[in-house]
Amino acid sequence: MSEPEVECIVECANILGEGPIWHPKEQALYWCDNLKPSIQRYDPATGAVTAWPLEKQVGSIVFREQGGVAAGMEHGFCFIYLDSGTIEEIVDPEADLSGNRLNDGKCDRAGRYWCGSMDAALKSPTAALYRFDPDKSCHRMDDGFTVSNGIAFSPDDKVMYFSDSRADTVYAYDFDLASGMIANRRVFISTKDIAGRVDGATVDADGFYWCAHIHAGEIARYDPDGALERTIPLPVRHPTMCTFGGENLDTLYVTSSTKFLEPGKAEKQPLAGGLFAVRDVGATGLVEPFFAG
Repeated sequence: MSEPEVECIVECANILGEGPIWHPKEQALYWCDNLKPSIQRYDPATGAVTAWPLEKQVGSIVFREQGGVAAGMEHGFCFIYLDSGTIEEIVDPEADLSGNRLNDGKCDRAGRYWCGSMDAALKSPTAALYRFDPDKSCHRMDDGFTVSNGIAFSPDDKVMYFSDSRADTVYAYDFDLASGMIANRRVFISTKDIAGRVDGATVDADGFYWCAHIHAGEIARYDPDGALERTIPLPVRHPTMCTFGGENLDTLYVTSSTKFLEPGKAEKQPLAGGLFAVRDVGATGLVEPFFAG
């Protein structure tokens, strides 16, 4: 296997780039900046970048079958209509927790939006995992977390992965696609003995779990048993999330952050906060499902 090629394709200096997701019909990549709130779009065919500023923080987005996007924001689950800039607030499952906001999220293959919350202070286990259904109902599925991340689903729809970054743990659940229920939470990966933590993640067509090792400057690939298969170094220390895209879903797109740069380190990482494309990784991804509502 040849060495992967890493290229910074957009020098956007995101404060907290997150949530990259490939749009198969548009052949374009969308992602967010959580802390300078915006949704951004990159067109690989032209190199054009479009940005839609937002008034409130956004943790993740998924595409809707009816058009536009659904988003997990600091004020709950919302629908965003990019053409008009309109935000429709649907439900805030943590309206009583002013220090929390929704964070990482993905759709399952039945079109439900799974999204976890986080304590913005990164200290208290007040966060939870939610399932937002196409009928706009919201269900609390698990709790006791600090920073929700790493949501992904196995290709056979039998396992759901979910990370609490501050607990240095990625969990696996038994997942039932028909009912949308999860059970049997167990430790899938522990990062307690390494430099980085698991942030955002995706799963390839062979069932391997790819994730950003934030604070360690690398992307990691774990096998379905949770064993580290390999890592890919990046020119920035704080990658945040990865997803597959491109015509053949064989390019790994990676967001990153400037938020965690130590004083005096910014000039040594001029590409921090940029959007990266990693090619020749020897794997292909899966199309991310749209929200069915």
